[in-house]
Amino acid sequence: MSDDMTAVHVREVTREVTRRLSTRAADTEPVEGEEYRALARRVVRQVLDERASRALASGELVLDGPAEEAIARQVLARVCGLGPLEALLEDSEIENVNLTGTQVWVRYADGRREQLPPIVDSPEELVALVRRIAADSPTGERRFDPAAPILDMALADGSRLNAILDVSHQPAVSIRRHRYRTTGLGQLRRLGTLDRILVDLLQAAVRSRRNIVITGGTSAGKTTLLRALATEVPPEERVVTIEDVPELALERDKAAHPDAVALHSRPPNTEGRGEVTVADLVRAALRMSPDRVIVGETRGSETVPLLTAMSQGNDGSLTTLHAASSQGAFTKLGAYAALSDRLPLEATSLLVAAAVHLVVHVSATPTGGRRVTSVREVVGADGAQVISNEIYRYERGEKVSAAPPSPETGWALQSAGFDVARLVAAPSTVNGRRR
Repeated sequence: MSDDMTAVHVREVTREVTRRLSTRAADTEPVEGEEYRALARRVVRQVLDERASRALASGELVLDGPAEEAIARQVLARVCGLGPLEALLEDSEIENVNLTGTQVWVRYADGRREQLPPIVDSPEELVALVRRIAADSPTGERRFDPAAPILDMALADGSRLNAILDVSHQPAVSIRRHRYRTTGLGQLRRLGTLDRILVDLLQAAVRSRRNIVITGGTSAGKTTLLRALATEVPPEERVVTIEDVPELALERDKAAHPDAVALHSRPPNTEGRGEVTVADLVRAALRMSPDRVIVGETRGSETVPLLTAMSQGNDGSLTTLHAASSQGAFTKLGAYAALSDRLPLEATSLLVAAAVHLVVHVSATPTGGRRVTSVREVVGADGAQVISNEIYRYERGEKVSAAPPSPETGWALQSAGFDVARLVAAPSTVNGRRR
């Protein structure tokens, strides 16, 4: 049988098997794991037998045993595990996968976006694929249906999957991947995200236990930079990470972080009970004797608990925040504190000034790369305003003049081995050489 004919059979059988499994899932309790795979094998065999019976009855050619088994294997690969997503996620150069209905778009590590051939034959097949993946979630079955139309979860490889249906014109799935699981600051320098000054500055900032907020836009590389900063945490320290969706995976690196605890928030169950928020986990983490608390992303009710923790002695804490600039971090923190805890701006400013030492901003470049473009030092508060100095600035392809750090920050960085004079050297040059 030709490859084209095999592909046609695989497509048709996959469509029918998916339809039957989806119908069964809507009518009965869902199954998962090996039980689901066993059910899928039975349904595939049933569909193939029915097709063979119809072919015999109409005098058409019947598939021989090897051809039928080959089709069965390909169909099972599509309806079990990650199915047709497997091939995309095996490509190490793909960073983001976006599916809308049957359309497939990917973004590569070099910034290119390309449209690829469809991996499903219908929007219904895409929904069935996501439901099956959600049923096999490592953190327990997750719903994806009209009553719960938005799904956010981690895949087994650490990629982040977001899916939406009913409230969009077509079912849509987005998968964000983190290609560099053990990224260090040196590797980010080789990728062009950092220069030599920034590598040394950020190493000293982590080692001197500065509380750091990493800002940037969507897909700017905030989590990658956060993971790189975490590699500078001494292995003898106890680290507690807190995330909505597992991405950091510091606990997996036993050599770098032998005493790491990963906490993940949990949505409510089908009865609306059992929810555990990031804010709940921040409070719980403080009772776990952490040396450092790392929050994957600050974006709501966890803002005040985290800032309070930072200001009460948990120095060396790290988090990320969506903001358009390093200065914009203070507006975002104020807004989140006001929305979640009704904290006035004056009180928030005082809390930020007591909690945050440095804001590091990472920007996406026009060519698809990432670059740290600003490091801002928090020095105090004046009413509703947070007072800060920009001690590092990069624009138009080079380091430009910035303010010198305050004596307190300068002493902390100096004690960790960083020569603060490098920050105020002539733009783009250090010791006479361009950086």
